[in-house]
Amino acid sequence: MTDTPKKTKKPSRQQVFTLLVEIGRKDGDGLPPKATGAALMCFASGIDEGEAVRETVAILKQADTAPLDVTGYGTLAEREAEGHEIDEEERQLMQRALDENSVIVAQMTPFFD
Repeated sequence: MTDTPKKTKKPSRQQVFTLLVEIGRKDGDGLPPKATGAALMCFASGIDEGEAVRETVAILKQADTAPLDVTGYGTLAEREAEGHEIDEEERQLMQRALDENSVIVAQMTPFFD
């Protein structure tokens, strides 16, 4: 009987980034009728912030929205280092994004003129 070495799973290099995405209007976007756009607070997993932004924009386009601008606020550790207060619900959503390797839209704020 030969001993076969167990394959050890590489630790994931994925991190979760907090992104603020501004979207414009597009048919079928699901925004309120008189809204001119919206801001979406998203938690997105990625190897780096660039990948998280690309994945988020791609998913939002598939969801019939029109992403216009993305502002990155960094990882949980970076935000904590800057003194951001992060509540338990936000932490749970970040963990979910990491566990599912996904993009979570945590909050949507429509814009009105």
